[in-house]
Amino acid sequence: MSDRASPEVEAITFGCRLNLVESEAMRLAARAAPTDRPLVIVNTCAVTGEAMRQARQAIRRVGRERPEARVVVTGCGAQTAPDAFAAMPEVANVVGNDAKRRADTWAGLANAPRVNVDPATRGARFDAAHVVEGRTRAFVEIQNGCDHRCTFCIIPFGRGDSRSAPLADVVARVAALAEAGVRDVALTGVDLTSWGGDLPDAPKLGQLARAILRAVPDLPRLRLSSIDCIEADDGLLDAFAEEARLMPHLHLSLQAGDDLILKRMKRRHSRDEAIDFCARLRALRPDIVFGADFIAGFPTETEAMFSQTLDLVDACGLTHLHVFPLSPRDGTPAARMPQVPREVAKERAARLRAKGAEALAAHLRRQVGKRLDVLSERGGVARARDFTVVKTPGVEAGLLFNVDIVGADNGALLTAQADQPWSPATPR
Repeated sequence: MSDRASPEVEAITFGCRLNLVESEAMRLAARAAPTDRPLVIVNTCAVTGEAMRQARQAIRRVGRERPEARVVVTGCGAQTAPDAFAAMPEVANVVGNDAKRRADTWAGLANAPRVNVDPATRGARFDAAHVVEGRTRAFVEIQNGCDHRCTFCIIPFGRGDSRSAPLADVVARVAALAEAGVRDVALTGVDLTSWGGDLPDAPKLGQLARAILRAVPDLPRLRLSSIDCIEADDGLLDAFAEEARLMPHLHLSLQAGDDLILKRMKRRHSRDEAIDFCARLRALRPDIVFGADFIAGFPTETEAMFSQTLDLVDACGLTHLHVFPLSPRDGTPAARMPQVPREVAKERAARLRAKGAEALAAHLRRQVGKRLDVLSERGGVARARDFTVVKTPGVEAGLLFNVDIVGADNGALLTAQADQPWSPATPR
């Protein structure tokens, strides 16, 4: 995705919501610094080989279309493979994950070394940042890095160990966003449920959520991004049960549904623990909707093992799936394991996505006939409390109101007024 808010600085972002937040922070820092020419920041992701390929493709495109621009490559891809990007003739600077957070990096680009990547400092302390989407929703970074070492994941080598933003800093940032008119704030990080482990007294994520809701009573909606179910504290589950403004949507890092594959991934939860977590939370918050990340074709995965992952969609009652075929990353243990043929991994990923599409369609059908509380965004769509897309043509962004659901089409819900532009009579 691309941000062209300034003609002098463009950010091209790959990967997670955290990368979006960081791209906005870098863009603002770069805009405030002197520059000898237009600047294009390419914020890379190293999760998959496909993400790295797309980043290289984008860099070559920028080189063709904007030869006058200075191309700066940063992010996890730059941190873990700086030489590969430095070898590209289009690239002027390669900036590591620590350096990208410093104002002096952007002020001194013209005279900086071409490669500014220090593997020893990838886990340096960070200042929490945020990004606002369409004046309606915002993502606030509360955590970075990861202490775990899943065998397929290279991200700890790009971001270092887990670091947490202090509770008071997060609360103050969310309060400022609410004061500015943001209606929906999502807390984001690399390993969100590890938040607080490095802070005094080791507060938990549930404590942070309650502190935000208590201190910012005018914020209508608070969300969490992807979490690890095995690390969710009891206080967080209680918050979901008791806090109506904590939205009923969670994206889970599940990755697989077979216990042996989970063990070989070095995940910390079992199949039964994932199922029990979803059942327990659904009992506390019946309207909650779950999404999940999955990897298809992990090394040694048999068809029977993959069928366990397919079955987990129903067993957990999942709705929104994010599926990758395994993309072995050099330097990870999974890359040294016996590989599933690439075409098999891709075929399994396609079947898992089809299963996810069926689950989403079933969820949408269950919403027909209901009255839902939605928040309008740009582009004629709104989000229900459980993050389901609702078509609301002609409605300006930033309004909270109720709609009657009459149908579903192409992954979104339809309202009774969907055929003509309209505005809610009583926005609130």
